[in-house]
Amino acid sequence: MDEPRTAPILPSILEEALAQRFDADAAARIRAGLAAACERPVTLRANTLRATRDEVAEALSQAGISWETVPWYADAFVLIDVREHAVWDLSIYQEGKVYLQSLSSMLPPLALAPRDGADILDMCAAPGGKTTELAALAPAAHLTACEMNAPRAEKLAYNLEKLGVRGANVMRVDARQLDEFFSFDQILLDAPCTGTGTLRVGDERAAARVTPKLLAKVTRSQRSLLDRALTVLKPGGELVYSTCSVLPQENEEQVEAALKRHRDCSIVPLAGALPEDAPTRPATAEALARAAEDGALPLLPNGLPGTLAICPTRDYEGFYLAKIRKAAR
Repeated sequence: MDEPRTAPILPSILEEALAQRFDADAAARIRAGLAAACERPVTLRANTLRATRDEVAEALSQAGISWETVPWYADAFVLIDVREHAVWDLSIYQEGKVYLQSLSSMLPPLALAPRDGADILDMCAAPGGKTTELAALAPAAHLTACEMNAPRAEKLAYNLEKLGVRGANVMRVDARQLDEFFSFDQILLDAPCTGTGTLRVGDERAAARVTPKLLAKVTRSQRSLLDRALTVLKPGGELVYSTCSVLPQENEEQVEAALKRHRDCSIVPLAGALPEDAPTRPATAEALARAAEDGALPLLPNGLPGTLAICPTRDYEGFYLAKIRKAAR
């Protein structure tokens, strides 16, 4: 007879990190959040390229779907007591007026605060949630989206078309090999990662997938992607680095190491006071900063001040965000 399980299943590398990299309170909060993930509500974003936020709100209400808002993004909706299939049949979904997207994954474009007219790169773009959010926030930006995997690049192109993104340049290329001929004002690097922030307690398949071998592979990719991103970032430009992991090796330690290799780059604080010579935060970044400071975002302590580590909860996936500015010449 099999022995009864005495503890929920989590990958060994996450168990080690919880024991060695986090204090008892933070480790307990991460465990609780991953346990609550099975109850995570459906969330979506109004796609303002095709519909207004009020149109989406009205359509949801007419369909009998109750919803709540979040304080840091007016276009985000948290649906009450429904599953995704309840959204699939709605005309607002079929017509690309909404995009099903986790709350945490909406944060990086807001932190980047894309500007109309700017040359913007989404380095790891598929399936397109953040790319289309960037386009909605800055419809007149010059947007380039990279994806090296052919099926994922096709999915990216499909979503860009469905959501009404016009003029985006989709490049089927490994962003680590991006030619230095290119240069960008703003870059979003949502890096490949172990996904430890998106796990659910007891998911044996995920526990088997998230291994030391995977961690070694993704940290190598993250380093290469960061180096290439900071190379093709224009002087005075800004980059947002994000992962859906809670592991410090993929997050603050990766960013700290990149800053040591690129001495002309520095952290732009995502919350708290800005340096005296720093420009004021754009509106979307300021809303994010207020949410972090007011406790509207469930933050974890992390070793790099000015960056944000999001604790997994019932509503949020575990996530990490850092914003970097390259010195102007």
